[in-house]
Amino acid sequence: MTMIDKTLTLSATLAAALTMAAAAQAQDQTMEKCYGVAMAGQNDCAAGPGTSCAGTSTKDYQGNAWKYVPAGTCATIKTPNGMGSLEPVKM
Repeated sequence: MTMIDKTLTLSATLAAALTMAAAAQAQDQTMEKCYGVAMAGQNDCAAGPGTSCAGTSTKDYQGNAWKYVPAGTCATIKTPNGMGSLEPVKM
């Protein structure tokens, strides 16, 4: 691989990484973590100790599992256990 090929490959990789970082930042601004609203096995993350994260909640509306929801909507989501929460809910 020539120096020009290496430079082009590196440039393409950097451009892809920057695009992904910008998309993640945009998601962070339009979405928020909402605890206690995910159905069993459908959480996005934080299901507690001993879990590998996404999809590991074991029951519906598990208080220590969160789901990404549109920013500003979490506290308006009704569940059988109450409203969605921006903080983990004691189980």
